[in-house]
Amino acid sequence: MTKLSVNINKIATLRNARGGNMPNLVKTAADIESFGANGITIHPRPDERHIRYQDARDLKRMVTTEFNIEGNPVPKFIKLVLEVKPTQVTLVPDTVDAITSNAGWDTVKHIDFLKDVITTFKQAGIRTSIFVDAEAKMVEGAAKTGADRIELYTESYAKTYGKGNDSESIKRFTEAAKVAQKNGLGINAGHDLSLDNIKYFKENVPYLLEVSIGHALICESLYLGLDNVINMYLNKLK
Repeated sequence: MTKLSVNINKIATLRNARGGNMPNLVKTAADIESFGANGITIHPRPDERHIRYQDARDLKRMVTTEFNIEGNPVPKFIKLVLEVKPTQVTLVPDTVDAITSNAGWDTVKHIDFLKDVITTFKQAGIRTSIFVDAEAKMVEGAAKTGADRIELYTESYAKTYGKGNDSESIKRFTEAAKVAQKNGLGINAGHDLSLDNIKYFKENVPYLLEVSIGHALICESLYLGLDNVINMYLNKLK
């Protein structure tokens, strides 16, 4: 079964909108685990507009499943990850003002930088993943950095699938997964995956180990309930 890691950035956004601690991020993460999710994902940004760096420290003390921290490996982020030591770190090439992740790494252009960062994290015993577009060249480049996994950037899949072009939407991802497997990389995926499109993605992308889902899952939970939605995802990922 493919693991479901729930990104709780939107819970932090809601909390921060009014100040205080409602909803309680740590309690929500614990509830998400109790509902059956296989992991918790956070993506702190330098301005801490949703997840705060202290949240990472607080969550480390209570997460009992897998803990995944995503972000651009600027010095402040690297320091946090080495302090917290999550199960996995996912490197994402965010610009400072990005609303959300909007591109994968150019693993050819940035190979030396990525090698250095990944070596640092692996020496600390942290599993490493690189956020990449579904392109063979970028996947092969990721393998050369020494990373353990890739996370396929799935926005283009979600957009094309939403237009009814099922076979067209999935082809690049199926091939990228095969290239990753051939090069010894584990395969994660994330961005704009939802209850509508996750089952087809899972059925057609081989070797899929983990998906990270936040925005859609939280939106769906407003109507259907968090416990119910998590289990709906788990059923589709079987």
